Amino acid sequence: MSSLGLALRDSSTMLRRNLLHIRRYPSLTLNLLLTPIMLLLLFAYIFGDTMSAGISGSGGAGRSEYLAYLVPGILMLTIGGTTIGSAVSVAMDMNEGITARFRTMAIHRGSVLIGHVVGSVLQCVASAVLVGAVAVAIGFRSTDATVQEWILAVGLLTLVSLALTWIAVGMGLVSPNAEAAGNNAMPLMVLPLLSSAFVPVDAMPGWFQPIARYQPFTPAIETLRGLLLGTGIGHNGWLAVVWCVGLAVLGYLWSTSLFHRDPK
Repeated sequence: MSSLGLALRDSSTMLRRNLLHIRRYPSLTLNLLLTPIMLLLLFAYIFGDTMSAGISGSGGAGRSEYLAYLVPGILMLTIGGTTIGSAVSVAMDMNEGITARFRTMAIHRGSVLIGHVVGSVLQCVASAVLVGAVAVAIGFRSTDATVQEWILAVGLLTLVSLALTWIAVGMGLVSPNAEAAGNNAMPLMVLPLLSSAFVPVDAMPGWFQPIARYQPFTPAIETLRGLLLGTGIGHNGWLAVVWCVGLAVLGYLWSTSLFHRDPK
């Protein structure tokens, strides 16, 4: 068998292993999934009328307008939260000696990380679909988006998942235990809260606007919002792609260098 064939075979084996872990231990996934769902329901039903009035400048606006604005940010927050599970999973393998065992086996070394990454990306997309289903159930509609825009939206969610997963894998490799990995990866869920997910950047205090504007989640959220609602995305599209590709490359180089480093 060629080296490529061996790499594909070993990577698929590691992928099955990680998917089995997700199925056998669903509590971590459910805990991470509950947060975006609770935020969605909280902002839609408790703060929806007030937030919608603030965005539109009309006191008579309903919550449906704000729900349409809110959902893309919640989907990005879902991906950020789901990747925390990847960091925890990688740290557990490192701490329990499973990764050290894999190093001694006659398998493609890159397959260990590839299994984690592909499994996490699939989990992120599935989580986003579940949260999206909840959003549709409470009234979100995307009637103005074309089929092409839907395809691009799914592609963007996948690209963001890939980029954040590689960063999360590196955080898991550098963490001494699972608890530390969860804490180290927490910015992946906090940053969406500091973006345009809940309110427009222009509505934020002036000193805080650069923080919200010049971070990876804001252009990704604005791009997804434009795709799902059928509105313009301006320069946010290429900014989101540049951020995702840059983070994916950075995370890949960081993770592989940590993984191939000789254990102390």
